[in-house]
Amino acid sequence: MELPAHVTELTFFARLERFTIETPSWAYTDTGTRFGKFLQDAAATTIEEKLADAAEVHRYTGCCPNVAVHVLWDFPAGYDPQAIARRAEELGVRIGAINPNVFQDQCYKWGSVANRDPVIRRRAMQHILDSIAIGRQVGSRVLSLWFADGTNYPGQASIRERKRWFQAALREVHEALPADMAMLIEYKPFEPAFYHTDIADWGMAYVLARHAGPRAKILVDTGHHLPGANIEHIVAFLLDEQMLGGFHFNDRKYADDDLTMGSIDPYQLFRIFYEIAAAEHAAGRDLDIAYMIDQSHNLKPKIEAMIQTVMTAQEHFAKALLVDHEALARAQKREDLVLAENILRDAYLTDVRPLLAEWRQSRKLPPNPLQAFRESGYAERVAKERGPRKKGDAGGYA
Repeated sequence: MELPAHVTELTFFARLERFTIETPSWAYTDTGTRFGKFLQDAAATTIEEKLADAAEVHRYTGCCPNVAVHVLWDFPAGYDPQAIARRAEELGVRIGAINPNVFQDQCYKWGSVANRDPVIRRRAMQHILDSIAIGRQVGSRVLSLWFADGTNYPGQASIRERKRWFQAALREVHEALPADMAMLIEYKPFEPAFYHTDIADWGMAYVLARHAGPRAKILVDTGHHLPGANIEHIVAFLLDEQMLGGFHFNDRKYADDDLTMGSIDPYQLFRIFYEIAAAEHAAGRDLDIAYMIDQSHNLKPKIEAMIQTVMTAQEHFAKALLVDHEALARAQKREDLVLAENILRDAYLTDVRPLLAEWRQSRKLPPNPLQAFRESGYAERVAKERGPRKKGDAGGYA
């Protein structure tokens, strides 16, 4: 297909070349819900297997060089972080965002850095500082923070006191960051706390980031919003404040459903990417935004779901690059609502798959990554290797 007259081939393909998206280690292993989990023979069981699976996604898509890791899940006692980083490089990927875990251990029943007990608060802080040290060893540039802290009943705790504990903790974390590392603060309206969550929305995260320091930014998880939330509005606001640090991409029907990116509302995904494309157009440069995936595929095959997700991300990012910003500005100036909306819709409705196939072939990648992976036999091979280790697990899987 031909590009629109206002888009040059050089600019389009060059920007597409620079678009990378990070996949998470935890998406390649067996996961579940609070009701249980269903095992998949091909799912990874070790960090080495997770990295190998992530490398497969990068091999077929060409745009996923980074793998996010969860410290407790991926660096158990006795593991050498630098050895894991070297193994990632051998496979053709590298370690991306470092995710501390201050929500899983029993001591965090009443919270982590907002726990009433100063000993527990210190333990949580030490884990985060240890995670920063791991990040130094593996060359990570992003510390990604999500907290389950909150309360379930009115009167359970002082919300203002907990806010001050968070401010002090995040300021200390910021002071411990190496010069080249950003701190991304994630928010979530509910779950597991159902009365109040200490960082419940982007405004609270923004305030905490401002108190913490200049390298603290906001991480937008597209699933962490109440139904009806205008996520692209939040994105535009944070962009204008120069506070958008990154994304955890997934999709939702109700809340934090962790569904495949674009599976429920692909037009919303396009609108988010449009706001970024518009901001980059105005700035005349790429913005430093960490594009990361955070999904839990309980039923879909892990690697296939990730390749499907990455292809969806590429398609909608490419669509956003087709928007005619000058024509849109003229329509907006005349209050021509129909034309302004149609300029966006025309870009969204464009089938960019032929362009992406052309880009992939120019890089010696398969034009259809998902089909190529299915034909490779990788999933069947690793299922034979990994499946027998899981027999008898998860309530009679055998």
